[in-house]
Amino acid sequence: MLCDKKLYFCWKIVNMNCIIIDDDKPSRRIIEEYIAKTNGLKLINSYPSAIDAINAFKDGHKIHLIFLDIEMPEMSGLDFLRTIKNPPQIVIVSAKESYALDAFEFDVTDYLLKPISYTRFYKAVTKVSDRLRSLGTKISTVPDKKENEIFIKKRSNLFRIKYDDILWIEALENYIKINTFHTILITVIICVNKINNYLCTKTEI
Repeated sequence: MLCDKKLYFCWKIVNMNCIIIDDDKPSRRIIEEYIAKTNGLKLINSYPSAIDAINAFKDGHKIHLIFLDIEMPEMSGLDFLRTIKNPPQIVIVSAKESYALDAFEFDVTDYLLKPISYTRFYKAVTKVSDRLRSLGTKISTVPDKKENEIFIKKRSNLFRIKYDDILWIEALENYIKINTFHTILITVIICVNKINNYLCTKTEI
């Protein structure tokens, strides 16, 4: 559990444009499904070869994350990394551990072994998100309004709070106090488990 009993931070995954490069169609489909059900991730395209993917950096899309296979015909994943300048965050997706040492020389963010579980996938995405946040990377993707806010009821009033406005949340026994960027301190009477379902699942593995 990432939420401390008295004071906890609930970070959401930053919005990221991503692509998949993998010659194995079943593997691509699995990652596509994982991306589709992960808030914050937007799949720009899915490529069966590294050569096809090179054009992704020329079509105007800002790419934040690449899920990259290693063993591919014509151009391997490692060769692909050698061809691009200032690569985005890279998560290697491979069936073999033997390439890990070479891969981390390119400062990849994570290395996933096939078959990949969603739990392991989400952990890698969280790591990428944390790295981008720590680097202060400006994310240009506009989030879905529905995914970027939460409605909290206090007595007869309904408050709309954006995730990005939340500084920290304090747990007071069965109640919470939400501190935001605004000068107004919002004290909300609500079951802690309910707010956990909205926020903490964004980062909990």
